[in-house]
Amino acid sequence: MLSTIKNAFKVKNIRGKILFTLMILVIYRIGAYITVPGVNAKALQSVSSSGLVSMLNIFSGGGLTNYSLFAMGVSPYITAQIVIQLLQMDIVPRFVEWSKQGEVGRRKLNQVTRWLTIVLAFFQSVGITAGFNALSPMHLVKNPSIGTYISIGIILTGGSMLTTWMGDMITDKGIGQGISIIIFAGIIADTPVGVKQLWQTYIEGASGADLIEGILFVLAVALVVLIIITFVTWVQQAERRIPVQYTRRATTSGKDSYLPLKVNVSGVIPVIFASSFISTPQTLLMFFQKSHGSDAWYRIMSNVFNMQTTDGAILYTFLIVMFTFFYAFVQVNPEKLAKNLEKQGSYIPDVWPGHETQDYVSNLLMRLSTVGSLFLGVVALIPLIAQNIWNLNESIGLGGTSLLIVVGVAIDTIRQVRGLMMKREYVGFIRTPRPNNL
Repeated sequence: MLSTIKNAFKVKNIRGKILFTLMILVIYRIGAYITVPGVNAKALQSVSSSGLVSMLNIFSGGGLTNYSLFAMGVSPYITAQIVIQLLQMDIVPRFVEWSKQGEVGRRKLNQVTRWLTIVLAFFQSVGITAGFNALSPMHLVKNPSIGTYISIGIILTGGSMLTTWMGDMITDKGIGQGISIIIFAGIIADTPVGVKQLWQTYIEGASGADLIEGILFVLAVALVVLIIITFVTWVQQAERRIPVQYTRRATTSGKDSYLPLKVNVSGVIPVIFASSFISTPQTLLMFFQKSHGSDAWYRIMSNVFNMQTTDGAILYTFLIVMFTFFYAFVQVNPEKLAKNLEKQGSYIPDVWPGHETQDYVSNLLMRLSTVGSLFLGVVALIPLIAQNIWNLNESIGLGGTSLLIVVGVAIDTIRQVRGLMMKREYVGFIRTPRPNNL
């Protein structure tokens, strides 16, 4: 990986993309330290009952810690994407029609997603501000009033939309998928804080047997992290190669051509979707905490959407599994794949072109997604279970989610860099060097 990055900096075009991405991330990190006016950011330190702060901190790149302009991060945009993609499944006919219109339809769907993001961002911003202010004994908002909450909501909504725009700029002109890169950078930037918390909790100030126990625990955490990183990298790189034969190609045998499908086709997108999806109801519930905090329905909903409870952990795992299957079929559309193979004059050995090929690919995706969903669910769930059993720091409970995102985004980004380098080095027939004797 390091050699790939080193070689990439030698290429002017790729170096420009990398530097542009770093510039956007620097601007974002600066904004993550600018606190919203009228807010006491230190009050958040006393609010950790549901893990919502840590979860939103992942999607805001650490911006929520300072209750900054980017405190909401990309969470509203991700939630809006989920809603729009679900509505394309024969629920809203117009969205289904747009999804089949190519680039024009994609722009229309993106526009609707942006408007929905604004609505979600505003309600989430006001909700978490009012909720955290009610929970914190230090009072998050210095002068709480309807006007203050609305102004804070507008500022945070603007910050969320600016974050989304930065992500789009990285996707268009930089390296990697912009939204994922912003989340990735936030987790990396927050890693030293997590290490410091481990040190302060289990080692600093300890002596004798407690010190030895603390050191052993920290070493065990480091070992588990290395094992998870290795396992995640291995699974993310694994692929199922489907042999493909071409009826119009005489120079290449069937053994040389194949269609690669990742064992985990969806990547880490289901983890990001599930995390954002489960945090959204938490923020909306904060609207009703002051007036309905003692009601039975509120306690039930708070328990279900709390990742530190058994019910919340089960729901989180279920969402990961569901989104893994859903996004696999979004990434690889069996119907379009079968049509493209038929148009190219190619086929899968022992499988008839057309509908039979579509069924074959669908069944294969179901089997791969079963493995991929179990993999993502186990890696995300085990740290949460360990946190609940041994009453560990909440950052350890979300460590599985963070590792999945970091490793997955790093692998995809390096793969894109290698693809750009291979594309540059590829010599087509137009640029083929002339022989010396001509």
